Amino acid sequence: MKIVSLLPSATEIVYALGLGDDLEAVTYECDHPPEARDKPVVSRPALSTDRPMLPREIDEAVGGRMDAREPIYLLDRALIQRIQPDVILAQDLCRVCAIPSGQVEDALRELGVQSRVLSLDPDALDDIFESILAAGRVLGREDRAAELVASLRERVERVRRTALRLPSIRVLALEWSDPPFAGGHWIPDMVEIAGGVNVLSEKGKPSRRVSWREIADATPEVIVFMPCGYYLEEAEEELVGLFENPDFASTPAAREGAVFAVDASSFFSRPGPRIVDGLEALAWAIHPRAYPEPTGGTIARVRAAGRTR
Repeated sequence: MKIVSLLPSATEIVYALGLGDDLEAVTYECDHPPEARDKPVVSRPALSTDRPMLPREIDEAVGGRMDAREPIYLLDRALIQRIQPDVILAQDLCRVCAIPSGQVEDALRELGVQSRVLSLDPDALDDIFESILAAGRVLGREDRAAELVASLRERVERVRRTALRLPSIRVLALEWSDPPFAGGHWIPDMVEIAGGVNVLSEKGKPSRRVSWREIADATPEVIVFMPCGYYLEEAEEELVGLFENPDFASTPAAREGAVFAVDASSFFSRPGPRIVDGLEALAWAIHPRAYPEPTGGTIARVRAAGRTR
């Protein structure tokens, strides 16, 4: 079977199902497992990558292309035509994250390529597991997918059972900084399972743009900074500067040293198997005495003057 993945989480699912050798092409962001980097790249950003962009610049550039109905990602149609894939894994959840499956289907019709397009669009944590099961059915790995999902759900239940005996903590999952966004979709689920009270966003709803005044008024006791697409070091560097914002610095989380940066790209933004690693890291941030500290590279406590792990 020839498989093409148009989103990093789908690439991780394919490898988790033991089908890495059948994966013919991936996106420029697919970096896990490491061997995925050696695959041909079929999707790249339309935005200029000549220099690093500030969060505000990224937001404005993406918003401008969306307002103009211009693509955010470019599909290598010639490569698709050469591969003639049996299955293409895509999504419709977020135009900012990957090429929408509808655009893929339009391209296939124009190219005369007969491929099955499976759109993976989870809105909640359990939907992520259902996406893995759906991929397993389409890719002929139903049993392996069921085993994987069972093991992931067991880990989730361990976190949930521990949280039941713990006090609830007000948590802000900050998905972007300029402008600020509170994390949505499956993130509120994760916060609640880990023993937190999620503030400023709703379960199963998109991430929500908020104001710094709203953040201050929400009085979060823990803030977890998970900027979409950022790895840990990038998130740490940006988070330090947020302490200069009076509304941010006035929160109980900032005053009490309960502000964390995470590797969002690996463990929070991608709805794949590693989302449970993100849940376990989140649980430790909310209740550090009740859960084991995650391995290095996952999460870091950040203070205005620097960082400590």
